Amino acid sequence: MSDRKQSWKGLEPPLETDGQSVELSHEPRAAANERFKCGKYVKAAIGLFEEYCCSSTVHGVRYFTEKKRHWMERVWWMLAIALALFYCGYSIQKVYIRWDQSPVIVSFAERSTPIWEIPFPAVTICPETKANTSQLNFTDVFNKMVYARKPPYNITDKEDELMAAVIQICDSYLAGSFEVGTNFTDSSITDLLRDTAPSSNNTLPVCKIRDIYEDCQPYFHEIMTEDGLCFTFNTLNGSELFTEDLSPDYTRINHNMSANFWNLEDGYESSAEIDSQTYPYRIFGSGAQDGIFVQMVLLKEHLEYMCRGAVQGFKISLHTPGEIPQMSKYYFRVPLLQEVLVSVKPNMITTSEGLRDYEPNRRQCYFASERKLRFLKVYTQRNCELECLANFTLKTCGCVKFSMPRDKDTPICGAAKMKCYLKAGSNLLKEQFAKRLTLEPGAESVTGCNCLPACTSITYDAEISQAPFDWKSLTIAYKLDEDFPDVHSSQLWIYFKENQFITSKRSELFGPTDFLASCGGLLGLFMGASFLSIVELLYFLSLRLWCNLRSRMLRKRKNKIDDSAIPGIVRPNLDDKEE
Repeated sequence: MSDRKQSWKGLEPPLETDGQSVELSHEPRAAANERFKCGKYVKAAIGLFEEYCCSSTVHGVRYFTEKKRHWMERVWWMLAIALALFYCGYSIQKVYIRWDQSPVIVSFAERSTPIWEIPFPAVTICPETKANTSQLNFTDVFNKMVYARKPPYNITDKEDELMAAVIQICDSYLAGSFEVGTNFTDSSITDLLRDTAPSSNNTLPVCKIRDIYEDCQPYFHEIMTEDGLCFTFNTLNGSELFTEDLSPDYTRINHNMSANFWNLEDGYESSAEIDSQTYPYRIFGSGAQDGIFVQMVLLKEHLEYMCRGAVQGFKISLHTPGEIPQMSKYYFRVPLLQEVLVSVKPNMITTSEGLRDYEPNRRQCYFASERKLRFLKVYTQRNCELECLANFTLKTCGCVKFSMPRDKDTPICGAAKMKCYLKAGSNLLKEQFAKRLTLEPGAESVTGCNCLPACTSITYDAEISQAPFDWKSLTIAYKLDEDFPDVHSSQLWIYFKENQFITSKRSELFGPTDFLASCGGLLGLFMGASFLSIVELLYFLSLRLWCNLRSRMLRKRKNKIDDSAIPGIVRPNLDDKEE
């Protein structure tokens, strides 16, 4: 009996057989402890936790299970680690929210951009004189209609037809002066406006392009805008600007120059030749001598002050070659008998490829392949807004203004609908503003427009200086006063201010690597942890746990085999024993 007691005090208790004691081979104490640790699941988990605490690289964890520590020390360390975990998680959450809500930062690009890498701005010129008096004496007809108030007016049918067309490009306050026109019209209105307006031959006689003075006709082409007939330079031709959904009777820009080596997003191709045949035109130096010059003239007999008010001269708009000019929004004036110098400073924003994986509403721009317009091939924010206004006007008024893009089935508004389509623009802005106040961040626009900027965009800022241009004294000096007795002339110079400019660039505020670095810094600051500390925790919760459970199962299976080899063995249950 003493032998059995002595055996129990050792590492392996004796096995009881039929009246005999059988001693199994002795194991080292570490092996016995390991076997004890792999007892029932709860004890195995406690043992695994104690082992993790003893060997973890996270600061403070080892004090949880360290022997001979007072319970207050354990509680103090638990509170300290819990507080560190809470503040670390809170800080990581703030970093994530900032990254999730605004992942984009706009900063200066790494290098400046030379001006020959971008096109010279497209220039659109609109005379403030809308009708030749030989075609329509607008002031005389207007006064007759105002005095009569209601039809029939004491005017001819031709004057009534021309008046219904021309009044749509006059100042908006004239719309309610009298009844004129019908609710709907057809594409013939553009022919009437073109035939009535001053022609490009008479308006733009001389230009200077690339140091050569010549006729303006090869460079300036007719375009129909909300201000009527205008003339544009360096704009894409109709086939490259409009889609096939556009109505066949819509006035397109017709010229034979093609932008084969340029697009807005990628710029000029490296194979594009540096010569005058590359379109859109670009220039290679700054200053007035490398820009363009345009002489603009109006005949005194055609000046009219009722339609457009007291300000006479020309409207000028600078825009990218792929944009439709919106002359009622973005322009500056060149008065009569003035020489105006326009120093252009480009503003260009590009977007890094790293943002392509983000949703457009998060990066706040569209790449060219992401947003397609129905009528315009080139996506820009202004082109999108023009299409959006056309859609809203059609929905509100049942028709669109003659200058808006449309399909072949869309009605064109007549003069009687002027008030409706003039209010449509302001109503659209009010609706967008009201909906934006309740719109969730990143959600689609309720109006369906959602006209974000293009991810690559160019705008042209103009610094303007002007001086009186004494045209009369000039003609007298050259003895040409008899040839140009009633001509008012202005001169326009447009050129780049500098040879290079600073480009802005959208890039990631926090990329995946930046986010991990921020999280790692916070974990290291508050927990003394690193990436391997997280790997260590996952190891103890997965692979180490699985290995321990597997060792336990194999040991139990071996014990069963040994027990079956010795009949009558009664083995004590070590899982219920405590060390």
